[in-house]
Amino acid sequence: MAGIDVGGGHGKKNVNHEIPLIPFIDFLLCLVMFLLVTAVWSTMARINADARVPGPPSSEPPENQPKEKQLHVEMRGERKFQLIWKEGNTVVNTIDVERKPVMSGNDVRYPDLAKKITEEWKANGSHRAASDKKLDQAVLHTDNSTQFADVIAVIDAIYTPQREYTAGGSVALIPAFNVTFSVN
Repeated sequence: MAGIDVGGGHGKKNVNHEIPLIPFIDFLLCLVMFLLVTAVWSTMARINADARVPGPPSSEPPENQPKEKQLHVEMRGERKFQLIWKEGNTVVNTIDVERKPVMSGNDVRYPDLAKKITEEWKANGSHRAASDKKLDQAVLHTDNSTQFADVIAVIDAIYTPQREYTAGGSVALIPAFNVTFSVN
């Protein structure tokens, strides 16, 4: 036990008390460790998302504004991927890509899918200028039973096409697509 001496004691009561500081220090160390660990997890658990909030009124009504193309990648079958270009709810183009996984060590890769997505982005991608801050959108559709390694391999394939991006006077290569997941 640790004690705290406050001096004095000029009366009937003793002002020196034994305070259990060791358990209190242990508690504080556990609290600090918990806060440090959860701070790291909170940065890892972020999801890139856009909020569609109202803005200043535009000169055109929303019906007349062109809808941006989105690439939907469906990996629900065992034999093929489906690449679907959509403008709003309208299907513009559908491409089937054979599902041929390539193992490199413990990792799964889909080089045919990456090649086809790159070709499709070069043909249909909207945001190509280096000064354009927006990215093209890719929506990934999967089953709940899809293996995590396969999902990561498809995301890597979607990130394969890259474009130049100018920020602060320097030019960097960034992925052409921003990937989001669909909800079942």
